[in-house]
Amino acid sequence: MATFKDFRNSVKPNWCPGCGDYSVQASIQRAVANLGKEPEEVAVISGIGCSGRISGYINAYGIHSIHGRALPIAQGVKMANRDLTVIAAGGDGDGFAIGTNHTIHSIRRNMDITYIVMDNQIYGLTKGQTSPLSNVGFVTKSSPKGSIEQPLSPIQLAISAGATFVAQTMSSDLKGMTDIIEKAIQHKGFSLVVVFSPCVTFNKVNTYDWYKENVKSLADIEGYDPHDRIAAMRVLMEHDGFVSGLIYQNTERDSYENLVKGFSKDPLVKQDLKLDEEYFNKLVSEFM
Repeated sequence: MATFKDFRNSVKPNWCPGCGDYSVQASIQRAVANLGKEPEEVAVISGIGCSGRISGYINAYGIHSIHGRALPIAQGVKMANRDLTVIAAGGDGDGFAIGTNHTIHSIRRNMDITYIVMDNQIYGLTKGQTSPLSNVGFVTKSSPKGSIEQPLSPIQLAISAGATFVAQTMSSDLKGMTDIIEKAIQHKGFSLVVVFSPCVTFNKVNTYDWYKENVKSLADIEGYDPHDRIAAMRVLMEHDGFVSGLIYQNTERDSYENLVKGFSKDPLVKQDLKLDEEYFNKLVSEFM
């Protein structure tokens, strides 16, 4: 059985020292190993940005896709091979700016994949501009007098779009993050995991200490039920979205691929795709 080390490769990450994405990478590797997966059973599809490099740092199938388009590619991979554990990954700009439409429709479609968003509330790769999650008043190169835009509330948006699994965690909590990612992969449907992953180079406000002071653990809320959709929305509004843990899960909805009539459970690579001459001629005749 594969171990954590089997999901390592020889490519050295070039994230800044202290970047939270290192922990996210380690948590993904630990989670798939803990679940008994082999490298050839996992596919990591990433977008653009610092976080987009993660697909190249994990010993598994990987695609470094284009900006905001990791999710449609990940869904295509899953439809072609339902046996694969498919993990999409990106940043808050990738998932909640240029890729917002794909995120919303992936959520409502409920395909059995896991989407991990590394949220640092800034554009790090392009050297420090506001992201859709930057707070009002946040000073950056693109907002020297402070941002005047309201930040998006991605988890509230996800739940209202029909999400069946949403969670948030901290990159500084390796054990808790690994546990959340394991639960996300095991969930039979679309799983959204937002990881607060501080940018130590360009964001001097939303630091590790800031998150420690401002993020409320759902484990500290007595009687919290992650299967209660209304309670989930209420706690998100009470804490401005800064909560950690499993926020909401709906196990009653079936996944997209199980609802497609006639969709084979066998991967394309295992199917006989040859057409006999008679059937081929029949198809051609329909267009003549």
